[in-house]
Amino acid sequence: MTSFARGRTTVDMSKTTVPARLPCRLYLITPPAIPDLDAFAGRLVEALEGGDVAALQIRLKDVPDADVRRAVEVLAPLAQARGVAVILNDRADLAKATGCDGVHLGQQDGSVAEARRLLGPDAMIGVTCHDSRHLAMEAAEAGADYVAFGAFFPTATKAVDYTASPEVLTIWQETMEIPCVAIGGIDSTNAGALAAAGADFVAVSNAIWSHTAGPAEAVRALNAALHA
Repeated sequence: MTSFARGRTTVDMSKTTVPARLPCRLYLITPPAIPDLDAFAGRLVEALEGGDVAALQIRLKDVPDADVRRAVEVLAPLAQARGVAVILNDRADLAKATGCDGVHLGQQDGSVAEARRLLGPDAMIGVTCHDSRHLAMEAAEAGADYVAFGAFFPTATKAVDYTASPEVLTIWQETMEIPCVAIGGIDSTNAGALAAAGADFVAVSNAIWSHTAGPAEAVRALNAALHA
């Protein structure tokens, strides 16, 4: 299973040991609605077989708990069998009940401390921090495993109330230890720049599921951009 501890190697440069970042990785997010779960499961397998994926966030909005449970039941084994962490959006209680690897919390979705109490020390807990290093530092101090900044670009997936600059990634990378995720309007044309700015992961939804050549090609293109 993927860990969200920031990956490092060491490079010896003139007797100085310098931490070197491992490559930025892809973090998939489901569409907010999945009308045909079985059909989407097939598309998820295509995406996961298209290249490296670190995590899958199951993000269903305005649906009954039973639909979330069913989505996790169908989708989580497909991801976990491939070493991909499964993160549930918003709901630490449902993440616990359904056996997800962790939860992603918005600013109104409860505390990191409560999520940790429910999910245990090994769960992955991420927190949306918009464009705010202050919120991110609070999340890190509370014990979050990663913080998410964005939106960096216009996105059709959700309304954009905050716009982040790539500079926030660079500053975070230089000053803090826990990894950062970039989110919002990311595709193969702009992912590389965010990786270069300091993103440890890029979270992508619409650019995967709406790609004209299919989700596998979208994942291949994004990985190529991240590793260019």
